[in-house]
This record gives sequence, structure tokens and C-alpha cells, in this order.
Amino acid sequence: MIRLRNILDIDLSLFLSSLLLACFGILFIYSSGISSARTLASTEYIRQIVWAVSGMLIALVISMLDYRRIYDLSAYIYLAILLLLVYTVFFGRMVSGARAWIGIGGFGIQPSEFAKIATILALARYLDSTRHEQNEFKRFAVSSALVFIPMGIILLQPDFGTALVFIPILLTMTFIAGLSLRYVFFMTACIILSGLLMVLPLWHIHILRGAFPSLMILTNIRFILLGGIFLVTVFAIALYGFLRFRKRYFYWIVYTSAVLLLSLGASFVGGKMLQDYQIMRLIVFLDPNVDPRGSGWNIIQSITAIGSGGVLGKGYLQGTQSHYRFLPQQSTDFIFSIFSEEWGLVGGLLVFALFLIILLRLVRITRTTSDPFGSYIASGFAAMVAFHFIVNVGMTMGIMPITGIPLLFMSYGGSALISAMTGIGLSLSIYSRRFQH
Repeated sequence: MIRLRNILDIDLSLFLSSLLLACFGILFIYSSGISSARTLASTEYIRQIVWAVSGMLIALVISMLDYRRIYDLSAYIYLAILLLLVYTVFFGRMVSGARAWIGIGGFGIQPSEFAKIATILALARYLDSTRHEQNEFKRFAVSSALVFIPMGIILLQPDFGTALVFIPILLTMTFIAGLSLRYVFFMTACIILSGLLMVLPLWHIHILRGAFPSLMILTNIRFILLGGIFLVTVFAIALYGFLRFRKRYFYWIVYTSAVLLLSLGASFVGGKMLQDYQIMRLIVFLDPNVDPRGSGWNIIQSITAIGSGGVLGKGYLQGTQSHYRFLPQQSTDFIFSIFSEEWGLVGGLLVFALFLIILLRLVRITRTTSDPFGSYIASGFAAMVAFHFIVNVGMTMGIMPITGIPLLFMSYGGSALISAMTGIGLSLSIYSRRFQH
């Protein structure tokens, strides 16, 4: 039920921060459309205005509704999104190397953006419904399955960057739900080690120029098989020892061998699944000068744009990197580069401050709400926002690989913006009912 008290009791700092970021996005999407001849070469900003206004209205409407009514619907929303993702894999529109869009004519949506919110809702419902469950391993396993199913379908598109967002959502929500840290550390260790094992051969070939031939065994199928057999044997013996004698050291051998086994397999499969352009993104992250006029161009030009802005920037509409089209995808992936070039360090710090306010307010909602379901939703959305911000801004600065993850609220794109505003609306609804049971 909509009550005036709930409308007036929304978290204004959270809403206004997201709205201000969306306004910044519109301003600099407009700037990115200006050519070197000072003419408007793109009308993307008009569509962004429509999406921003729509997103704002959606956020306000959701904030007025009781989010707890979604509890029973969350499973159906999740299943509907899964069907939409499967449809997209087979019949979606190919954009930037990924079949991630569906639509008619000029109108299209990216279902994977909405899959993040749907997964947060489904996982929050499961964690809430099983919070008295004693079997923590089962809870973590089912939670992982709920996250890995949409993540796996998105990887088939393939959209590696969007798929990565689901990992921090899983880790954060299971941590807030009180699951043992050993499960969170297990997943984190597998991800980090898999990434290292996948990157090391690329580093050896393209950066070290073959200085350490032994690293190439990580891509050798015979080594993978022998290593896998050895780790499976160790795992089986240690598991038997733990079940038979209940000794703690057997448990940690099982734990460690499982991390190594999964990481080795995931790195090998990941290396085979990655497209050529994705492999080059990893290589130029290690050293952009490997291909300065090709795959390394975006990073080099982005760093140049940010650095040339100085403290106060060149002034609005005065940027050269964007107006001379040195930056591809400047209205989407590299919107922060244009922003920093024109508004400088001061503008960049303002964006940092607004995202910090959003994250701090989401953390406060997570901690103060009396309803676990609401707390889990807020924590999952906080993880989603934080990951997008860290990876996108880090990417523009050259300290993160290019993954195609947009800067929420600012990057051009209706699906990402409306999905983010939906999350804001849910968070506002949770905040205004934080003391209700």
C-alpha cells in the first residue's frame, strides 16, 4: 500500500546522488557527441534524457511500493529473466562481439542488465527462507547455483564483463547472510588463482617474450590432465581421512586441493572460451604498448585524456580526446575519461564522492533494516554498484583490464540505467520501511 509517510521518508541523499550522476552522464554524453568542427554529431543524449527520466520515475514508483510484495514474485521474475537470457543467446542482436541484445528496429534491451537485479531478488529470497538452516554448505551451494546459472548463460553470449558482476553479488550477499567465511574465501581464492593461471601464459608470450618456457605448461592439455588426476587423488584420500578420523589437517588438505583443482580447470576452460579480442584486452592491460595502435589504443588514449585534464579540467565541451574521436566508445565505457578531461581532478573527486555516498547509504540500509530480505537486497545492490564503479574507473585509468562494464548512472545505455534506478527504487523502499516487521 502507498502511504504519504513512506513517500516523504525516502533517503534523499541516496536518490539525489544517483540523480546527479545521471545528469552528469547526460551532460557528457552530449559532450561526446560534439565533433572537432564544433557540430553535434550524435543525438545519444536525447535518448539518455528519456531513459534517465523514465528511470527516475521507476525509482520513485518502486520506492512508494512495499518491496516485500516482491518476495513471492522473485522466483518468477528470476525464471522469466533466465528464459529471456536463453532466447537472447540464440536470437539476440550481435553488438560489439556479443549477442546480448533483443529488440525491434531501433528499440532494444539488454536482458543481462536486468538479470543482475532479478538474481539479487531470487538470492535474497532464498537466503531469507533458509536463514535457520543448519547446513551452511548446502546454503552456499544453492546460492552459488542461483548465481552461476544466469552467469553461465551470459558467458555464452559471450559477455565476460557483465558475467563477472555476479561474483561480488554472490560473495557479498552470502557474507551478509552469515555464511562461514571459509566459503567466501574459497570462492575468492578460486577466482584469483584462476585469473592468475590464465594470465601467466599470456604474460610469458607477449610481455616476457618467452623468457620462462616453463609457464607454457599451464596451457598443455597433458599437464592439465595429469595435474587434475593428481589433485583428484589427493582430494579423495584427504576426504576419506577426514570422514574416517575427523582430523582438522585432512579438512584443510581437502579445501586446498579443491581450490587448486577448480582453479586449474577454470583457467584452462576460460583460456579456451575467451575470444581473440578478449585475450588482447588482457594482454594490453599488462602492457598497452604491446599494441599501441590496436588493442592498447583505448587505454593509452583514456589515460592521456584523464591526465590532460589536470586539476580543474579543460572546461565543459573543451575536451580534445573526445571531440577529435581519439576515444572509441567514449559515451559508454570511457565516459569517465571525458568527464575527467573536461572537469579535471576536482570533477573526478566529485564523482568519487557521489558514488561513496550511494555506497555508504546502501551499507546503512543493509545494517539498519529489521527485515533480512531487505538487508540482502541492499547488500547485493551495493556490491553491484561498487564493482561497476571500481572496474570501470579502474579500466579508464589503466589499472583494470577493459571488460566493457559501464559506469552506472553515467554511461550511455537505457538497460543499465533503468536497471540501476530499479535498484535505487528498491533500496529507497527498504529504507522507508526499515523499522517495519
